[in-house]
Amino acid sequence: MNDIIIRKTGKAGHITLNRPAALNALTWDMCLAIEAAIDEWRSDSAIQLIIIDGAGDKAFCAGGDIAEMYASSQRQEYDYGQRFWRDEYRLNAKLARYPKPIVSFLHGFTMGGGVGVGCHASHRIVCDSSRIAMPECSIGLVPDVGGSLILANAPGRLGEYLGTTGARMGPADAIYAGFADCFIPEREWDTVKNDLINTGELTAIGAFDEHPGDGAIFANQVELNQHFSRSSMIEIGESLANSDFEFAKQALAALKRNAPLAMTVTLDIIRAVREQPDIRTALDHEFRYTYRCAEQGDFIEGIRAAIIDRDRNPRWRHQSWQEVPASEIAAMTAPLGDAALQWEDET
Repeated sequence: MNDIIIRKTGKAGHITLNRPAALNALTWDMCLAIEAAIDEWRSDSAIQLIIIDGAGDKAFCAGGDIAEMYASSQRQEYDYGQRFWRDEYRLNAKLARYPKPIVSFLHGFTMGGGVGVGCHASHRIVCDSSRIAMPECSIGLVPDVGGSLILANAPGRLGEYLGTTGARMGPADAIYAGFADCFIPEREWDTVKNDLINTGELTAIGAFDEHPGDGAIFANQVELNQHFSRSSMIEIGESLANSDFEFAKQALAALKRNAPLAMTVTLDIIRAVREQPDIRTALDHEFRYTYRCAEQGDFIEGIRAAIIDRDRNPRWRHQSWQEVPASEIAAMTAPLGDAALQWEDET
């Protein structure tokens, strides 16, 4: 079975992630195949728009395929992940700046690498089953694939909350936070896709767009802003600990599970990107961390606990965010010099 199905149909270029048994987890080869397709279609006058969807009923794309990153890092071959991320981030930037409409259909789980492929599209469609998140801090990583830009642009301090806790969003909250654009019941998706393919126009999206109601995160925006506007993870944790609201208790519990170093850096990245909200700025800041995370951070331990041993008991370098030294944050976020992303790079 091909991991990805790429074809031209009618007036659309159509990309389907096709690893349903693996929740359509994104491999390096899939990234390169998507990039090659959109590069070709950029100048193809027969292609008016692009459709990106996922096979199966459980996920658009639940993240990147990180098992090989673990294996290569065990061999101290850290350049594998660095090269993977370099190519993936170049794809993310191209999707965000693509000159033709891209319509993504985000059913089920859309997380991590799936956000990078689906949530930089110009028209992002969700349905009842959609669950979108950036849970990277739970494996010692930071929200990447350009996700820090979406988080930085989210209302109030929602970005800090979503990025550090990894909270999942249903369709209403995903639209509110800026990860999606419209809600269309999944039963109508085939009709919408057929119309896009046949006409090359976007009118069908507006015809079926419905209001999904208000989400749980939206309802807690005031409380959320109060805590996550604090200047550091230490102050955020103290603020949450002093609250009697159930939302605060749940947020604090989520923070206590995640990697302290990753959360602390995540806070810095989101706020830096908010000052200069551009996809390349976001990816540059993210890459500073991901380039170093296997050798110097908690990423390998996070993978071990989540998908190798599956004991869900990661032994982070620091037991709490109070213990993360400023010198380590600076080391993980410093510019990379000659190793930095170069946007003219080819595969």
